[in-house]
Amino acid sequence: MKSGSSWIKLGLVFAVGTVSVAFAVRTCAQVQTTTTTSHGPANKEVQVEKGEVVLVDGNDLIVKMDDGTIRHIPNVPESARITVDGKSLGIHDLKPGMKLQRTIITTTTPRTVTTVQTVTGKVWNVMPPHSVTLTMENGKNQKFSVPDGQKFNVNGNMVDVFALKKGMTLTATKIVETPETVVSQHKAISGTMPPPPQPPPADAPILVVVAVPVAAPAASETASAAPPAKLPKTASPLPLVGLLGLLSLSASFVVKLLRANGSF
Repeated sequence: MKSGSSWIKLGLVFAVGTVSVAFAVRTCAQVQTTTTTSHGPANKEVQVEKGEVVLVDGNDLIVKMDDGTIRHIPNVPESARITVDGKSLGIHDLKPGMKLQRTIITTTTPRTVTTVQTVTGKVWNVMPPHSVTLTMENGKNQKFSVPDGQKFNVNGNMVDVFALKKGMTLTATKIVETPETVVSQHKAISGTMPPPPQPPPADAPILVVVAVPVAAPAASETASAAPPAKLPKTASPLPLVGLLGLLSLSASFVVKLLRANGSF
């Protein structure tokens, strides 16, 4: 509700009547103000989003939503808490594979704010049909403009602007009703741990690898398997050639001797 020069086109409703009259005032008047608020039926909308944790990098969270989209949630505050399997976890406690669910409840509530301003004054001057000047409780005069067709309550009688006379006391009330819509949201995030790996079926074959120890070879086998050492080469091949030549000459002499004796 505005004050000061904003007192333009005041709606006046007198104490014993239901007719409102709009006034305009050039300067600030003495006003008593009360405000009340009435609420209409609230409308709630619930939205549920589900996803799976893909990566936690510092305070950044990456979630794969149920529709396949990837959502990046940057700068998750340290104070943010998520209830996972009954435990309150922070951003650094989340692990890939965790299932998350965010529930958003949006509440829309219509309301009407009614402001009532009461002005009391004495008619100091009237210029029908468009204006009237009142002397306020503080002794100052305020001039109001009066819309056509408005009525005034003077001492319990409803009169128009033409019936106003100097010295008449008016108690006028300005009523303003302002409709508003209040929207509030409540967000809650919960989750579950990834399921444990499934055990293999009872009738499925299981490959078992058994390590068979291999005995170390005996010392004798190791020695026999070793290749013979080479003898050092110290002799020349010339004596062997001479020996072969001597054997050839002896065989030739034996053959000649046998032929001479008539054996062949």
